[in-house]
Amino acid sequence: MSAWPDKFVIGLTGNIASGKSVVRRMLEHAGALGIDADALGHRAIQRGAPGHQAVLDAFGSYVLREDGEIDRKKLGSLVFADPQALKLLESIVHPLVREAVSHLIRKSSQPVIVLEAIKLLESPLAQACDSIWVVTAGEAVQLERLRSQRGMDEAEARRRMAAQSPEWQKAAKADVVIDNGGLLLDTWEQVKAAWKKLFPQFTGETVPSRLSNLVQTTHGLQVMRARPRQIREITEFIARSNGHGESEANRLLSSFGEKAILLLRNEHGLQGLLGWKVENLVARVDDIHMAAGEDEAGHLTFLIQEMENASRELQCEVALIFAEPQLAAQRDQWQKLGYEERFPHELNVTAWKEAALESLPPGTVMLFKQLRADRVLRPI
Repeated sequence: MSAWPDKFVIGLTGNIASGKSVVRRMLEHAGALGIDADALGHRAIQRGAPGHQAVLDAFGSYVLREDGEIDRKKLGSLVFADPQALKLLESIVHPLVREAVSHLIRKSSQPVIVLEAIKLLESPLAQACDSIWVVTAGEAVQLERLRSQRGMDEAEARRRMAAQSPEWQKAAKADVVIDNGGLLLDTWEQVKAAWKKLFPQFTGETVPSRLSNLVQTTHGLQVMRARPRQIREITEFIARSNGHGESEANRLLSSFGEKAILLLRNEHGLQGLLGWKVENLVARVDDIHMAAGEDEAGHLTFLIQEMENASRELQCEVALIFAEPQLAAQRDQWQKLGYEERFPHELNVTAWKEAALESLPPGTVMLFKQLRADRVLRPI
């Protein structure tokens, strides 16, 4: 039994570039609350957080950026080249992360938690989990991902990989092993099978939760989470709404595990689609497609409100919507919904700013809304 008796905690780990975050998002898609312990570690050393000064005391002002934040790239270069320095950093960050994890789990209304941490098996958090899942991909795949997705040269990538224990050692300690070295849909099938084995009492593909199956309104509108089997319907809808059906649908299909997709329909068929994900307590919407019609504004309002409801259940602090300029130009509608245009540098919380910078698609306008007055992880 986990350290939280009313929760079932899945501990998720794997080596760098194995695709842990993809599997975590798939489990979130199935109904779990996802917690990224490594992202919490980043928060713990931000300016104003309890680990900031401790890191400066340990490693000096060399790791400080001009804006007063710690340069994680410089810090990473130091600690991955020196095992003792890595241990020192972990002694500062890990206790703060454990405190934040416990806080989030206690506040969650979700019965299942997935806790992602690259050093899970080396930390006390492993003993607090009910089931250990390890994601594997193989050295060649990891190397390619580090080079193509993170821009590392081969020497740096191999150095990062060598700093971790081999995949087989982690897999030997796992209750569930997910091979993420191939197609995304193959990974999704493995995750679904393991989920159903753990939770046979849950029918379908998801644990019962607000948006796991269907939300119906008095206006004849229904909202449901999309499934990969609905890709043809989605393709045809996108083609009708903006003329880019096949390419957009292929992109959505490739991200089915990584984001939640809400479908809005009435008796006339599909009326809207919204794709979003939650990372580090920030909801990020980067796909909105609406059918043209006399109640398009009302349909958009309903989709946004349902996204916000689900995001609040996941304890999100803010919502960021990355809208096409034509959609963002409907300023009166967005103001009624409580959103305002912002640039990433205008956000006054580092975690929110980083989320905006890493997610902002080219050519879009960012719309910002604070979903709750209190900060979930203050001071972390």
